[in-house]
Amino acid sequence: MPGESGRRTRHDAGASRETDAHGHSPRRAEPPFTDSIFLGELTLKYKTLTQYLVEQQREHKAVSAEVRLLIETVSRACKAISHAVSKGALGGVLGSLGTENVQGEVQKKLDVLSNEILLEANEWGGNLAAMASEEMQTIHRIPNHYPKGQNLLLFDPLDGSSNIDVNVSIGTIFSVLQAPAEAAGREIAEEDFLQPGTRQVAAGYAIYGPQTMLVLTVGAGVMGFTLDREMGSWLLTHENIRLPEQTAEFAINMSNMRHWEAPVRRYIDECLQGETGPLGKNYNMRWIASMVADVHRILTRGGIFMYPRDARASGRKGKLRLMYEANPMSFLVEQAGGRAIDGTGRILDIQPDALHQRVGVILGSREEVERLQRYHQEA
Repeated sequence: MPGESGRRTRHDAGASRETDAHGHSPRRAEPPFTDSIFLGELTLKYKTLTQYLVEQQREHKAVSAEVRLLIETVSRACKAISHAVSKGALGGVLGSLGTENVQGEVQKKLDVLSNEILLEANEWGGNLAAMASEEMQTIHRIPNHYPKGQNLLLFDPLDGSSNIDVNVSIGTIFSVLQAPAEAAGREIAEEDFLQPGTRQVAAGYAIYGPQTMLVLTVGAGVMGFTLDREMGSWLLTHENIRLPEQTAEFAINMSNMRHWEAPVRRYIDECLQGETGPLGKNYNMRWIASMVADVHRILTRGGIFMYPRDARASGRKGKLRLMYEANPMSFLVEQAGGRAIDGTGRILDIQPDALHQRVGVILGSREEVERLQRYHQEA
């Protein structure tokens, strides 16, 4: 058994060896390095996603059994998406389809594939009443021949898909809400999804990069799980992720500077002045153009991410989707000790008025976000 001091190895030292007529040891058929042995060794060091969720359900009452099973189903779908992403050109999944989604954006093949994987994985499990996707015009109700649950799932199936063909980290973002009590006994409607981010019961993202990771909150801190590809298991490798309150790194698309509102321009100007400016320190800029990748970096080492409102007709309300991107990422950042605002107010307090509503997003280390919020209030 793993963990016993007398556990046998593949070649026990001092073991007698049989020889053939020529004095050679015959080749033995060695038993495979079994999953059970390997998993036994890993679980001495790492907790699996299932173990973590069961603990949150039993000991801390942070999730219901239904939400636990839902998160596990989403995590399995993310494994399938990760596999498709990793195949790249070999899997014939690169390139565009020549169609547009509801946002008016050209759809990549992997956008559509990822959306279908999430829909098919989640619709039969009995944990959901309906789903909504950034890639679809309206909600996806659970078919009548499947059992239904009390939860609503929202997702951006493949965030940062403009980076697919250039092999940059991309990801899946998801958010879980409870169906409102008044929806009991009737068909779920779009209006049932229009809940502020404070009502999320879970949120997270999977990032497909050098490693595949699942970053998750159920309202009890932020946990990071790394996918062990040989085992197919999500293992807890980053426990209680916390954002430093201060930072010297910002992420923003500088090509849009001429369109920014005055408070954002003021903040970036001060960052660029370095240690001789009013902020008194030198800043670095990073911009990946994949929200999952930028936010993952910020959760890992601190920073501030900005995709603000601007003066363009397409950007006056913001560019990122409140329900599929801003809310789940804001939940994660706040659970890690950071802040998330639309410029003047807390993102999680926004009452949505449309399923595909857009919003400005500024999130990250507390002090930097609060400074930019003051600049907006003073303007």
